[in-house]
Amino acid sequence: MAAIVWLVAGLLLAAAEMLTGDFTLLMLGGAALLTAGVAGVAGTSILIDAIVFGVTAIGLLFLVRPMLLRRFAVPPPTPTNVHALPGKTAKVLETVDGDRGQVKIGGEVWSARPLDPSEVYPAGETVYVMKIDGAHAVVWKGP
Repeated sequence: MAAIVWLVAGLLLAAAEMLTGDFTLLMLGGAALLTAGVAGVAGTSILIDAIVFGVTAIGLLFLVRPMLLRRFAVPPPTPTNVHALPGKTAKVLETVDGDRGQVKIGGEVWSARPLDPSEVYPAGETVYVMKIDGAHAVVWKGP
């Protein structure tokens, strides 16, 4: 009977891994499946089952999981091009108002407009790039 419980637990943990993707539940599911095998073949007591599960789970979590993460984990994408500009500072070259303006972002000159159309930023001010909208940098002075 204990083998069936371990088997069901292992299958549920392995299935739940699809929701997380960090290989932790998969390792625990593998440990539970191995414990189900041992309990089914040897007919061990619950104490022995718990020890087998604990040792196997620790081994899988600390030995196998890091290898799987190195092989299959996808690092977060690094923003490039215009996706890397929001959050950067820019120097106002030509007064930025609701109609026109220019800023310099990291050595490049961009057409700009304010985040709040009622604001005006004179030349020489430092502003923050909030987003890129087409060929315009949407900027904000900040609080």
